[in-house]
Amino acid sequence: MRLIFVNRFYWPETPATGQLLTDLAEALAARGHEVHVITSHSGARSLPESEVQNKVQIRRVRGTRWNEHGIFGKACDFLTFYLGALGQLSFQTRRDSIVIALTDPPLLGIGAAWIAGARGARMVHWVQDVYPELAIELAGQFWLRLAQPLRDSAWLTADRCVALGEDMASVIAAAGVSPSALSIIPNWAPAGLVPPNPRDVAALRHEWGLDGKFVVAYSGNLGRVHDLGSILALAEALRDDTTVTFAFIGGGAQRTELEATSRQRGLHNVNFFPAQPRERLAVTLGVGDLHLVTVRPRCERFVFPSKLYGICAVGRPVIFIGPAECEIATLVRTAGLGIVGTRENTTELATAIRRLAANPMDRNAFAAAARQFGMRHTCNSAVEQWEFLLAPLGACSRPAPAAVPSLSS
Repeated sequence: MRLIFVNRFYWPETPATGQLLTDLAEALAARGHEVHVITSHSGARSLPESEVQNKVQIRRVRGTRWNEHGIFGKACDFLTFYLGALGQLSFQTRRDSIVIALTDPPLLGIGAAWIAGARGARMVHWVQDVYPELAIELAGQFWLRLAQPLRDSAWLTADRCVALGEDMASVIAAAGVSPSALSIIPNWAPAGLVPPNPRDVAALRHEWGLDGKFVVAYSGNLGRVHDLGSILALAEALRDDTTVTFAFIGGGAQRTELEATSRQRGLHNVNFFPAQPRERLAVTLGVGDLHLVTVRPRCERFVFPSKLYGICAVGRPVIFIGPAECEIATLVRTAGLGIVGTRENTTELATAIRRLAANPMDRNAFAAAARQFGMRHTCNSAVEQWEFLLAPLGACSRPAPAAVPSLSS
């Protein structure tokens, strides 16, 4: 098969979608498929615009990197990549191609679907986040609903839409996508992630000044979709317990505000550490005795925190804070991965943390279940599902619709 993936991030950059795509693209290339990736250029002089890495043909599109300038900068980043990526996609796509578009930048699939249709190629949407609904919920910009008909049309004309779970699939189905064109393939832990060496974990704990503490960790992007204020509320409820400390590991839109709020409240039991390279991920996750996963209310159908799989891969228990009946809450309960709570029951969650800190047997039972769950959700299992989904699409190409003009005309 000739596969063309489009996403704003890819190796060597490490945002979650970039790591997932790197794992999948390299695994499919190793199985003999022709794999192309269109992604953004970081601006580093040492990074080529085109190269082949582990049999994957990478094309990096230059654009702005103004994310630190707020919403305007992020919008410029999205737009310049969007236009550059679609230009490159129009150049690379042939009738024997399968185009797989992720959702960074948002609504990337609309333009990708148009190009795939114009070229007579197959089209797959790999929906990591549901836009514009997620942006409307977080930013309150209801005018973004104007993009929904275009997004729905792109979904409806695609060969397949791939969701991360049942909640997300229900949103796609509500747009009219038929069950035959809708698949669920969960994300996975980064390839090769296993429980770390305890000595390495002890060394990092010492480096970070966490010796002798029960560490409640949040590792990953501190983005607005995550209910991180509830974690500070937990830290405040446990501020007098000198055995428990909280660790935020990573960066993102909420980090500056979280640090300022933590200082204002005098939360000396809250620590902040920078994002760590992928090769150090197992040890970083190992620092946490217990890991937090959160989702803001009303966002649960539009995202699925893939950090859950990494936590489970290293065998650490979970506390999920979010809507009690959403898919991830049900999963944590039924698989025995840890504890589920909402932002309203901080006192109960604080009591649960104290109990787990004092009872290694309870903690180990959750950890063992998490490890078993992680072993069922690996990159290899996901690759099998992806290959099964893509194989029928690669068997034949689709003629270009007469109503869509050729890009070369």
